[in-house]
Amino acid sequence: MKDVTQDTILVHAGRDPRNNHGIVNPPVYHCSTVLFPTLDALEESDRNTLEGVHYGRMGTPTTFAFEEAAAALEGGFKTVNTGSGLAAIAVALSAFTKAGDHVLITDSAYGPTRRFAKETLAPYGVEVEFYDPCIGAGIDALLRSNTSVVFLESPGSLTFEVQDVPAIAAAAKKAGATVMIDNTWATPLFFRPFDHGVDVSIHAATKYMVGHADAMLGVVTCRDEATWVAVKKAATRFGICGGPDDLYLGLRGLRTLSVRMRQHQESALALADWLAARPEVTRVLHPARPDFPGHALWKRDFTGSSGLFSIVINQVPRKALAAMLDGMELFGMGYSWGGFESLILPTRPAAVRSATRWTDPGQVLRLHAGLESADDLIRDLDAGFRRMAAAL
Repeated sequence: MKDVTQDTILVHAGRDPRNNHGIVNPPVYHCSTVLFPTLDALEESDRNTLEGVHYGRMGTPTTFAFEEAAAALEGGFKTVNTGSGLAAIAVALSAFTKAGDHVLITDSAYGPTRRFAKETLAPYGVEVEFYDPCIGAGIDALLRSNTSVVFLESPGSLTFEVQDVPAIAAAAKKAGATVMIDNTWATPLFFRPFDHGVDVSIHAATKYMVGHADAMLGVVTCRDEATWVAVKKAATRFGICGGPDDLYLGLRGLRTLSVRMRQHQESALALADWLAARPEVTRVLHPARPDFPGHALWKRDFTGSSGLFSIVINQVPRKALAAMLDGMELFGMGYSWGGFESLILPTRPAAVRSATRWTDPGQVLRLHAGLESADDLIRDLDAGFRRMAAAL
C-alpha cells in the first residue's frame, strides 16, 4: 500500500478477504506437516525453504499475514517472527555474530539482552562490550575492525536514556557493523528506525503489538533482503517461531495499536505531570517531558511517547514501600508491560550497569499507564503514597 498513513496500514495490511471466502481476519493454521502432491513439488520446496509453506515452524499463511503487516507498518523489507521478544533479540544477535567478533551493546539495554550477550555470546567467543547510551557520535572511539554489531535501545530500559540513533548508526555503518535497535517502547508508530540508519528493528510484540497481556511474540524486521535472509536462516537453525494462536492474537492486536497508543501516551503524560509535583518524587524519567535530559533528542526523532516511564522516589524502609505497593487496586505488580492494564514495579538500575553508573540514591519505580481512566490511576497512586507515609 502506497501513500497511506500508518493508521490505515494497521487496518488493511496482512489480510486478504477475497482469498479467504470474504472473511475479514485471516484464519489460524495449526500445522506441522505439509503434504506435497508430487516429487517435483517436494523438491521445488526443498530448494527454497525460507519462503512459502514448507514445514509448520518455517511459516504458514497465519505467519506470513502477521509478518507482512509488521513489515508494512515499520517500512522494512520483511519481518521474521519469533516466540518472544527475547527470542527476537537472540536470533538477531546470533545472525550477525561469530567467534572472534566484537559487539557493542547499550548499557541501558533490557536485562535479558545483557544476560544473553554475557552468558551465551561471550562463552562462544564473541567479545561483548557495553557502552554509555548517551555516547552519540563518540561511539566511533569504541568501534573496531571486528565490531560486527552495534545494539541500541532507545529509550533505555528502566531509566529511559534517549540515544542519538542517527549519529551512532552513521559511525557504525562506516565501520561496517550491523545496527540493531530494540524499538519496543516506541513501536513503529512513534519511531521509524530505518529512517535513522538502523538495519534491524526488534520488538517484543508481546507488549504493545499484542496489547492484551495474553500472548508471547517477537518481531525482527529487516531493512533489506540480505539482512532478512541472515535473520531468517538463524531463526530456522534454532527452530524458533511463534505459535499460530499467538500470531493470530498479534495480528488482531495490530488493528487497534494506533488508538491504544494514543491513550497510553495521554494517560502516561498525565500521570507523569501529577507525579512530578508530589513531594515523595525526586525525578520523573519520561523522555517526553521537557525537564528530561534526553528530551531534545526525543523531540527531534520521535513522534510520540508510550505508556512506560519511571519515577525516583525518596528512599524509604521496605515496609513503607510494601505498604504502598501491596495495597494498589488498579496498578498490578508484575513483569512485562504494554497491555491494557496498568503496572508498577520497583527496580534497581544500579545492579545492571557496567559501562556507566547509576548513582541516584532513591528508589526507582517503573510504571506502565494502561487504558484505565487517568484520574482513577492518580487516585490509586495518591492512596498508595498515603499508605507509605503512614508506615514510616
